[in-house]
Amino acid sequence: MSQFELLKNVVQFLNTTHTSYMLTGSIVSSFQGEPRSTHDIDMMIQLSKERVNSLLSAFPSPTYYIDKDMVLSGIQSKKMFKLLNTNTGDKIDFYPLPENEYEIVRFERKIQEELNGLLVWITSPEDTIISKLRWCKLSNGSEKQFKDALNVFEIQFEILDKSYIEKWVEKLGLSDLYKRLQKEREGL
Repeated sequence: MSQFELLKNVVQFLNTTHTSYMLTGSIVSSFQGEPRSTHDIDMMIQLSKERVNSLLSAFPSPTYYIDKDMVLSGIQSKKMFKLLNTNTGDKIDFYPLPENEYEIVRFERKIQEELNGLLVWITSPEDTIISKLRWCKLSNGSEKQFKDALNVFEIQFEILDKSYIEKWVEKLGLSDLYKRLQKEREGL
């Protein structure tokens, strides 16, 4: 089973159970910017405790590994939990929707796109850029995260809501990284 097949199965489960989600991270920045390989799929979700047993049933052992206690703890504490295909090593990291202003706005702004024939909800290009800049800052200047943000910024530049980006980079303390992003784009 490929990484995409795992994604397809998870999206089908989420749609069937009416569970809101959006793809984030490198899979989205690769779609909106420049493709690069990634070892996992990041997905923000609004999974209720009532749906946990359905999730476990949809992805049974031994083909899949998903720990019920980690899922319940993740939902409660808003911390990441994972689903792993034990045959292929393909993995989805689930991030329960945090209760902070930016993440709630980001989740509300998700857009639907087609990835290899599959309709999925993903972060907007503006939020992909902001999120990648946040990860760059949190990882002490990760060039990989910055490059992802720059690629999306360059490719999506004409359609970006720059005032939205400017508002959030200021609120989130990312202004220096955003200025660098703008300078590097102008250097093209």
